[in-house]
Order: sequence, then C-alpha cells, then structure tokens
Amino acid sequence: MKRKNLFYNDFDYERTETSKRTEDYRTPFQIDRDRVIHSSEFRRLQGKTQVFLSGEYDYYRTRLTHSIEVAQVGRSICAYLNTHKNTPFNNEYFIDEDLVEAACLAHDLGHPPFGHAGERILNELMKNFGGFEGNAQTLRLITEIFYRTGDHRRGMKPTRAFVDSILKYKIPYSNFENPENHFIYDNQKKYIDFIFAEKEVDPRLLENSRLNDFRSIECQIMDWADDTSYAINDIADSIAGKFMTIKNIEKWAQDNSDELGLGLLELNAIEKIIVWIRDGVFKSKLGSEIGDFIHAITIRERKTFMDEKTNRYKYELIIDRDIQKLADLYKKISVDIVFRSPQIFQMEFKGNHILRSIYNALSDNYIEQVKAPRLLPEFTDSLLRSKPTRELRARVICDYIAGMTDNYAGRTFKRLYDPDFISFSDFI
Repeated sequence: MKRKNLFYNDFDYERTETSKRTEDYRTPFQIDRDRVIHSSEFRRLQGKTQVFLSGEYDYYRTRLTHSIEVAQVGRSICAYLNTHKNTPFNNEYFIDEDLVEAACLAHDLGHPPFGHAGERILNELMKNFGGFEGNAQTLRLITEIFYRTGDHRRGMKPTRAFVDSILKYKIPYSNFENPENHFIYDNQKKYIDFIFAEKEVDPRLLENSRLNDFRSIECQIMDWADDTSYAINDIADSIAGKFMTIKNIEKWAQDNSDELGLGLLELNAIEKIIVWIRDGVFKSKLGSEIGDFIHAITIRERKTFMDEKTNRYKYELIIDRDIQKLADLYKKISVDIVFRSPQIFQMEFKGNHILRSIYNALSDNYIEQVKAPRLLPEFTDSLLRSKPTRELRARVICDYIAGMTDNYAGRTFKRLYDPDFISFSDFI
C-alpha cells in the first residue's frame, strides 16, 4: 500500500526519459530499486573485490554483500530519522526508505574488478579519453547502458531523485588537471542540468570544488551508510582473515600515537578492539557499533537554491564528532595495516597487470582503427565498430572492462595471452 508522502513531488518523480510504464502497485522509487536488484550489473558485484580477492575465502565481503549491508544501514538511518522526535519528519513528510535503499544498492555498480586499484588503473589508461571514476560509471550505467535493446544500449530511465541520490560528485573531468577521482565524465553534465532543472547553480558552490559536497539528503544518507559499513566491516574482515592482529594493532598505535595526535577516544577504541580480539567477541562487538553510528546523526535545516523545486536539499546530515573520529580511525587503521600490506599490494599488482594487458590488446584492435579480428563477444564488437571516434570506442572498451568480475577479467587475460588456456564459454 502506497503511503502519502508530502516530502516528494512530481519534480522528484520525473524520469530522465519518458517511460511507457503505467501506474502500478509500486511507487516510482520502488521501481528504481527493483530495476537495480534484477540487473546483471548488480549480480556481478558478487564477483568483484571489496577488500580481499573475491572467492579467496568464503566469509570475506564482496561488493555485493557490502552493498546489501549498506542498504540495510541506509534503511535503518531513514527509520531513525523519520521517527525521531527532534527531526522535522512525520508520517506524511518523510525520507523515502525505498529511494535510499535503491541508492545504497546501486552505489558501487560502476566499480571495476580488483577494487580501488582497478579504478585507479582504468583512470590512468583512460587519461586521454576523459578518465574513469566509479561513481561516474554508476551514473553512466543507470542512465545510458543498463539494458540492451536490439543492437543498442539504454539506461533504466531513472527518476530525478534516484539519479541525484547516487551523485556524490558533480564536477566534470575537464574541470580538473588529471584528477585521480571525484569527478563525472564531461558528457554527463547534462544529468547535472537535469537534476537541477537547469537552474543557475549558487556561485558559492562553484568555488573550490564545493559543488561535490552539495548533495541531496538521500545521497548524504547513502554516503554515511557506506562509511559506516566499510569502516566497521573492513576491520572485522581483516581480523577474521588474520591480517589484523593484536600485535600489529599495538605496533600501529605505538608508531602513530604522536604523529596522528591520537587522543583518549582513539586510544580507548584501540584498546577495546584488542580486548575484543583476545576474548573472541570482535564480530558481535564491532557489529553492535553500527547502531552507535546510526544514533550519532542529527538533521540541520539549510537554505539552498533548489528549495523552490524540492525538499531533498533542505536538510543536512550532521555526524557526531566523536563517532566521525572513530570512523576515521577505523579507516586509517585498515589502510595502514591491511591495504598497505604486501598481500594486498601483490593482488593489486596482479590486477593492474591483468587490466592493463586487456586494455592494451583491445585498444590496439579497436581504438586507433578497427581491425578485422573479432576479439570481443558479438554485441560489444558490433557496438565498437559502430562508433565513429576514438573517444567513443575507448569508452565502450572501458565499459566492457569495468563490467568484468575479477574471475572474468582473469579468464579474458588468459585467453588473450596464455597459450595453454582455451575457453570459449564466455562467447556463447
């Protein structure tokens, strides 16, 4: 049963393209969410690295399980805000949980194989063709390449509010000089115009990249749900996998106490983790902290240039300073102890070699000029051959590689370069 909700209006429900779908039992945001869940892009997340190589151990989180956890946290944040007495929300004016869930489920759709290392190497390879960014690729997927229709691709015709909910970044690639991340592709500016209804952007947001921090309330919730999930769960997975031990945590604290200015809050948090590891209760204790991260939020009202059109920018999510410090501490520990470990660097080195080799082979066969050998499945090969410019062909190759799972990338590499490997299953 649909609930009356005055927080949203027709402006929020408008889609990027006119949809032929008639009104049914679902809200527009439920339709957006369902399209994400039933997509091949979402299913592929089960084979993409979150932190540790997908499939190496059966208890590690993948991009898929991470996205499901983020969605649960996102819905919980909505439930907390919508029912808390110190917020402006009530039974007829509330943040839509289905919309936030859709954003959380979709937030990593554009990430390539081999984690953030894969994102960095694709951005380097695409430097002359507009770069690569995981969030920009998610936007590209839902607006332009979600479905195959005959010999073409098209997006899922998402609502304005859903597009906006996944848009953590809003500044085009060419506004920066060889950026590492946090941009959209140059040809995606039309979607920024769409979400703002071509209203003139507040000039203050155009200074010092502040536009990237101007996010709808749903996007802010998605981002904090993401931070909550990976700050806490990366620690849990690292301890379970023996990457993080009492010994190296104690050493990290000793080495970094003065340099990072660790205070009583941080030192107590480190001591608690050590006790939890020693007592064998780290999973349940870390899991219970998710509730603390949810309860650490408040809402602050603000004035914006979009307030005449939508309520989605009127509110700012405020995070308690101590909980923000705790999240930052957890992420820093994970980066220093785990992400910079030889095991992870080896995995990244291998992933970079695989993706660079695949890209070079496809680039040589398709980008400068389209050659006779068909190195890719029929649909992608035909799509490439129909593109008239180097830039467009490079982007299709990038789409193809970014959509790969870790294992599919490995098999593709072997087919291209390993003389003893023969497999045709991916072309059938």
